[in-house]
Amino acid sequence: MTPPSRIIQALDRFHAAHPWDHNAHYHPWILRQLPRSFGSALDVGCGTGDLARLLASRARAVDGVDADPAIVTRARELTPPAVPVTFTVADAPHDLPPGPHDVVTCVAAIHHMPFGDALAGFRQHLAPGGTLVVVGLARAETPGDHLLGAAAVPANVGMAWIKNRGRTAPRPDAMTAPTRPATMSFPDIVREARRVLPGVRLRRRLFWRYTLVWHRP
Repeated sequence: MTPPSRIIQALDRFHAAHPWDHNAHYHPWILRQLPRSFGSALDVGCGTGDLARLLASRARAVDGVDADPAIVTRARELTPPAVPVTFTVADAPHDLPPGPHDVVTCVAAIHHMPFGDALAGFRQHLAPGGTLVVVGLARAETPGDHLLGAAAVPANVGMAWIKNRGRTAPRPDAMTAPTRPATMSFPDIVREARRVLPGVRLRRRLFWRYTLVWHRP
């Protein structure tokens, strides 16, 4: 076995023993993009509902949708009855609850959908003056992508150690949802997003993510 292969296997074993949710890492950042209070929110690809429950601390009502019936059932189990969130099994972007919504979010799910159609669907469900926030995955292609990915490796180990306090831990419920590799590169994502959402802001992020923010006029 080559030294790089041994290193990769060692990292895989470490992260299996010390898992942490890369998507939840961006939840506080998402909240900073939003008003302190708003009427309704739609969380697309809600998974176990962690972000939907956070949005409910500011919204009068939140709709969480996911295509996986098992994960939607788990989201309902984890949500106290008093929290104003409704979870629905739905295939985005064409089978979403009626809007308009003041906030639409989508974390690590848009690469499961036709990208341009998904953005157009989110735009349609967003109220005038509303905010769309996406945290997505892109296929590494450019030198910048690979450089940022390499920088994320030691940071990923450090975050895993800190968040788990150096102890082994089970996988969080949110990490049990089905996954799929990204197929679009970040430059392609930028071009398509700017076509569908004029004025959109996109940025590469650590931990193999990018962010997209758009305010509907």
